[in-house]
Amino acid sequence: MACDRTTIAGRRDYAVLLLLARLGLRAGEAALLTLDDIDWRAGLLRVKGKCGRIASMPLRQEVGEAISDYILNGRRPSAGRTICHRVETPSTPFRSASTVSLIAGRALKRAGVSGLRSQHTHVFRHTFATIAIRAGASLTEVGQVLRHMEPDTTRIYAKVDLEGLRSLSRPWLGAVLCQILRKPSNNTCPCVAL
Repeated sequence: MACDRTTIAGRRDYAVLLLLARLGLRAGEAALLTLDDIDWRAGLLRVKGKCGRIASMPLRQEVGEAISDYILNGRRPSAGRTICHRVETPSTPFRSASTVSLIAGRALKRAGVSGLRSQHTHVFRHTFATIAIRAGASLTEVGQVLRHMEPDTTRIYAKVDLEGLRSLSRPWLGAVLCQILRKPSNNTCPCVAL
């Protein structure tokens, strides 16, 4: 994730990036998380999404450990209930998605990723959806995790991996016939004339 986790900012940034990459959170959702949104015993995270909708989702161990590390080893105790805060004094809470976008943009740059138009944080969401689909999750399941109201919204995130699809599909019979029927004398296929 290209974060120096020996620093306070690095621990915070790592936790933020895991929220985006492993849970598919939007930048605004990650920015506004509070301590009250985490049920440590049940391993659940309450997410306040678009249009004021609230969803509960499993808190993956890796993400929980990163948040815990930041809270215990960096975040100022007097920082209030919001999880993510500026490292500089005064340590004010994140108020919008823009701070999370800056963190994501810097991490992508350090990792050598360039050429993105904007919406650095959505790269993580797209990747989350693509990985889930490749692992066998349906578009409906991915849409539920991403908290989409419309199935068409999820389809946008499902980047088609053409090589991946080719490895799963059977060869087209026409291509096989062309290979078999190819005339050795001039290397032409009689199928073309059809």
